[in-house]
Amino acid sequence: MTKLLIVLLIGLCFEASGVVCLSKGLKQIGEVQKISVPEVWRVFKSGAANGNILLGVLQEAIFFGTLLYLMSQGTVSFVWPLTSLGFVLTTAAAKVLLHEDVSILRWSGVLLIMLGAGLITYSEKILETKKPSASVSQSISAGDQ
Repeated sequence: MTKLLIVLLIGLCFEASGVVCLSKGLKQIGEVQKISVPEVWRVFKSGAANGNILLGVLQEAIFFGTLLYLMSQGTVSFVWPLTSLGFVLTTAAAKVLLHEDVSILRWSGVLLIMLGAGLITYSEKILETKKPSASVSQSISAGDQ
């Protein structure tokens, strides 16, 4: 489980920095003036040439790769809820790197997310301690024969 948590934290760092890069890049492109083919094309071309957007997409792709690995190694009910820790890292990154004003109400929501993720991690540890070891299982099944 420790290995999964380390991979998860690395992936979530890529996700948080990717979101920050995407936000910076989208602000550099500017707002969409109206929904039209030329305007959508302008935004697309600007985004495809924007370094922050390209870096953000790369970092989000790395996060997705770590998520695929995690889902192949752990249970979905354990891995997926823990990805919510990305909200914590992303909020902190927005505060530090983008200088966003994060209210006490939002930090309270982040705290609730952290508590929920902690409960999920704790429940996984409980499941691990309840599983009988391989030698105990083998001796039980050998005794049944």
